[in-house]
Amino acid sequence: MTQSRLDLAFPDGHPGGRVLFIGASAADDLSPLDPAQLTVLQGHFPDHQGLTARGFDVRTEAEGLFDAAIVRLPRAKAASRARLAQAAAYLAPDATIWVDGQKTDGVDSLLRELRGVAQIDDVISKAHGKIFRLTLPPQGLPADWTATATEVAPGFVTLPGVFSADGIDPGSRMLAEHLPPKLPTRIVDLGAGWGWLSAQVLARPGVTELHLVEADHTALESARRNVTDPRVRFHWADARDFALREPVNGVVMNPPFHEGRQADPRLGASFIATAARLLTGAGRLWMVANRHLPYESVLAQHFGQVHEIGGDTRFKVIEASAAGKGSAAPRKGARR
Repeated sequence: MTQSRLDLAFPDGHPGGRVLFIGASAADDLSPLDPAQLTVLQGHFPDHQGLTARGFDVRTEAEGLFDAAIVRLPRAKAASRARLAQAAAYLAPDATIWVDGQKTDGVDSLLRELRGVAQIDDVISKAHGKIFRLTLPPQGLPADWTATATEVAPGFVTLPGVFSADGIDPGSRMLAEHLPPKLPTRIVDLGAGWGWLSAQVLARPGVTELHLVEADHTALESARRNVTDPRVRFHWADARDFALREPVNGVVMNPPFHEGRQADPRLGASFIATAARLLTGAGRLWMVANRHLPYESVLAQHFGQVHEIGGDTRFKVIEASAAGKGSAAPRKGARR
């Protein structure tokens, strides 16, 4: 667990001075650190909100220089390098970065790589992971570690760490192929990522307003660059509790089903519940999901009509309508 590694890295408590922590989650025990001297960079909306509620200074961009940094490694190697380069940009030469990560997120591989470019000390192994101290070399970290936008399709850029950062997700492509030629006027794209599916929605006639909802701040910033249509509204939010003042008549989504490395179909189930709540009774949901995920029962709870309209061995494309008339809806005359 990260908490135990922080305790071992900082047995005397806060290391002193201003500390930048990139990637701390809402569930982390940060008790070894002094909240008054700590700034957390976190672009995942639920973690950002959770840490803010606990009284931490949480931002998507930092200001000024720091005396030390702690970097939590994400799953993608390019994103790990980018976080280290980001931390280095806020530190003076010869400053210290503590690097924390799980084995499953590639901490051992990155440690071997870092030994060739920087001084490494105090390697601590605990709870299937490592934390270690990196002293920045005078020349800094390799220049190509800095996060740069990459064009992955004509007119579309992404950044390291976002979902499907290396190209169009095949599930989203399949969903776009099965959307009707004309779409409803007001639509929500739940979990919009870097905006490719939203752009396909806007290319069809009928749409007058499209809401892009995305919890990953970096992905949403990419979407702002990729989708500049004036009909679009951007929302940095958790799709699981997203709400609008007025209902819409269309929802599209390719919901996530992983929390870290752990598969959790409850995420997709929460997206389905949100879609039903956002839609009018005559509105429609179009979604794509991995073939093995058991969403049919959840869809039946929230929608009166559910049909598979396409797919292959990997994916299924589903259209659902009659929101609020599924098996979970109260029967006429029944008490709520």
